[in-house]
Amino acid sequence: MRCRIVGAPVQDGAGRMGCEMGPSALRTAGLVSVLSELGHEVEDWGAVQKAQSRAVVHGNLALKALPEISAWTASIAETAYVASKDAMPIFLGGDHSISAGTVSGVARRAAERGRPLFVLWLDAHPDFHTLDTTTSGNLHGVPLAYASGRPGFLGYFPDLPTAVDPARVCTMGLRSVDPAERRALNEAGVTVHDMRAIDEHGIAPLLRAFLRLVEKENGLLHVSLDVDFLDPSIAPAVGTTVPGGATFREAHLLMEMLSDSGLVSSLDLVELNPFLDERGRTATLMVDLTGSLMGRRIMDRPTRSHSGSL
Repeated sequence: MRCRIVGAPVQDGAGRMGCEMGPSALRTAGLVSVLSELGHEVEDWGAVQKAQSRAVVHGNLALKALPEISAWTASIAETAYVASKDAMPIFLGGDHSISAGTVSGVARRAAERGRPLFVLWLDAHPDFHTLDTTTSGNLHGVPLAYASGRPGFLGYFPDLPTAVDPARVCTMGLRSVDPAERRALNEAGVTVHDMRAIDEHGIAPLLRAFLRLVEKENGLLHVSLDVDFLDPSIAPAVGTTVPGGATFREAHLLMEMLSDSGLVSSLDLVELNPFLDERGRTATLMVDLTGSLMGRRIMDRPTRSHSGSL
């Protein structure tokens, strides 16, 4: 498979500095060599350049860096659209605000191909605030709402060519959800699997059910992996640590199942803050998880071909 590595060194959407170093840390941890060793053709496209910011004023005075995030979203969306033409793009964040651009860009590509886009959101937070409902003002908390076509972004964020149907979105690993987001998720019909659901049912049957929906509709699958999906005991390099996240084996099992499905067509690796890491252990884990997603396994098992991005 052809993989395109795209850096998105954005930290304007987070509450603290450091995420802009994430793409470099993931490259240093060996992402390109891992993919190459697995037999993939790798193109490293370097870093997205932010578009020219324009003056944007919103009634929610808590919002931070709205002109900057709007400009980043425009640039990342266009790059995601181009990079997904005949390859699987892997986007290196940067904070989770980059997904406003990555998801909207690959959704546009999927629509052109006549295939629905599904999104698997692996995160402690649903990032389903709108510009009106966020109280922190940190715009890494809005990308999934934007890409799903929730109201309130028109005129502030770039126009959305194709919204993702919220019924085709599955959030997994949630354990920090604001009341406004809870209401919005229920209203929109997003599939929500918080950590209690994972504890009660196990990660495998929950993921298997979602993958069946993707396969039934011949969909493309975008996976957005936030460091804080993982328990901070194994992945400390994130500014939004929430105890009780996915374990090492849960995370690898999930990635191995995604690999077996052959459905994944694009990937985000976000919220890695190397300034908070311990000797690169979180960056290394994120690269190892990507390896599992892209075919690394202990024992060979029958898999579907990776046809999602072709």
